[in-house]
Amino acid sequence: MNDISNFSGLSGSGASELFQILRDGRPRTRTELADLMGLARSTVTLRIEALMDLGLVGYVDDAISTGGRPSTRIALKAGSKVVLGIDIGASHVRVALTDLLGHRLKENSQSIEVSKGPDVVLECAVNLGKELLESTNHSLTDLLSVGVGVPGPVEHRTGRPFNPPIMPGWNGFDVPGLLKDHFNVPVLVDNDVNIMALGERNAAWPDVDNMLFVKIATGIGSGIISNGRLQRGADGVAGDIGHIRVHNGTGTPCHCGNLDCLEAVASGPAVAKKLRALGHEANSSEDVIALVSSGNAEAVHAVRQAGRDVGEVLSACVSLINPSVIVIGGSMTLTGEHFIAGIREVVYSRAIPVATQHLRIVQSGSGLDAGVLGASMLAIHHAMSPKHIDALVNGLKSD
Repeated sequence: MNDISNFSGLSGSGASELFQILRDGRPRTRTELADLMGLARSTVTLRIEALMDLGLVGYVDDAISTGGRPSTRIALKAGSKVVLGIDIGASHVRVALTDLLGHRLKENSQSIEVSKGPDVVLECAVNLGKELLESTNHSLTDLLSVGVGVPGPVEHRTGRPFNPPIMPGWNGFDVPGLLKDHFNVPVLVDNDVNIMALGERNAAWPDVDNMLFVKIATGIGSGIISNGRLQRGADGVAGDIGHIRVHNGTGTPCHCGNLDCLEAVASGPAVAKKLRALGHEANSSEDVIALVSSGNAEAVHAVRQAGRDVGEVLSACVSLINPSVIVIGGSMTLTGEHFIAGIREVVYSRAIPVATQHLRIVQSGSGLDAGVLGASMLAIHHAMSPKHIDALVNGLKSD
């Protein structure tokens, strides 16, 4: 598993170095571990004992005997410790409890408007998280970290939302601090599209190192995986394609203050607005989807054109970052092939052939699960990072 968290560039030492070998879940004997690390068995044993005291690894008594006494193997205890993944959307909170190998143990969700503010929404997330722990017979001491995705820009250094347009009252709010007060573990926060990119990659494209995940729903954004790492940029806003200007716009104002932003032209609400102007009952993305599903020709045309507008921006992205896969997610993908066909039409015709010869443009396989999956992966990558394991071991020593 490639570590694409904040700490992916750090190398471990001591017990954390041993843990990085065992985190793939494959059992190994002390001799194997000593050979891999170039250390004496006695030194390896001390490090194993430190990880066992933390409940992170344990013995696996299924070694095959070759005539003598079978060698006891050591492996990651994936289910002994857990993480929480929290996906906060415009109108929902989803929370998943996950083991250290990324298997979801249980999840729950609740409809709630993000506009109700951070105190109300985060209280909902905390309650859902604690219910999951209790219902699976886990306690707060079993929890290692929490990952959170929010539908707006995030200052990556602090984990605080930064002028999020659809999140009134959230600007600068200390999301990690509030959640840490309740769970007493590290809390990592990122914008929802970055989180979805992590989730989609882990679930469907683990061997793809260069991928672009694009979400088209109420807003439009993208998450960039390059050389196996999530790219956030200098200020955490890399991939914010929703506010790139579309050339064939008609002066449509965007909530950001500019005109003809991609989000103002091709998002679900933008398409619904165009259809209302044509006399159709369309007030949301769901109404657009329903009209397309019924075979309405004007709705199909509007969705196809929205796909072309997205394709115009993505054709420039293809030349800039050269992904091998573009994954399209969000509610607009529920309009079927019409939307993605519009994207493909423009990308394959405008981007240079060398950049598109192997390029695949596909619909998200994770669907609505991408956000909570990615939030869980963000938490797992941190929980299993060398820096965090070292901190746990040092804390054990000081007790």
